[in-house]
Amino acid sequence: MSVPLADRVIQLAYDPGISPKGGGLPGLSVLKNVVNSINMFGIIVVVGALAVSLGVWAWGHHTGGHQAEANGKKGAVVAAGAALGLGAANGIVAFFSGLGSQVH
Repeated sequence: MSVPLADRVIQLAYDPGISPKGGGLPGLSVLKNVVNSINMFGIIVVVGALAVSLGVWAWGHHTGGHQAEANGKKGAVVAAGAALGLGAANGIVAFFSGLGSQVH
């Protein structure tokens, strides 16, 4: 016995009614504190990496070491990108979560 095409399409379009909701699980505030701490730790590490990269860049430029200078530049760009990503993480997730909630 075959199922009509219209019934199969209705089954594919079934809405389970699941959406994000805060406060549903115990320990949510603890988890938020842990993630905030990890983000702060990452930002502190990036500041250190940027300082080291800028130092390598300056040292390579001063001594004529083109390889060190290039590596310092790359490190500075990567550290700046990491800082951008860490700082914008919450906004990026909120943006795409908002887009995802509009899909019907």
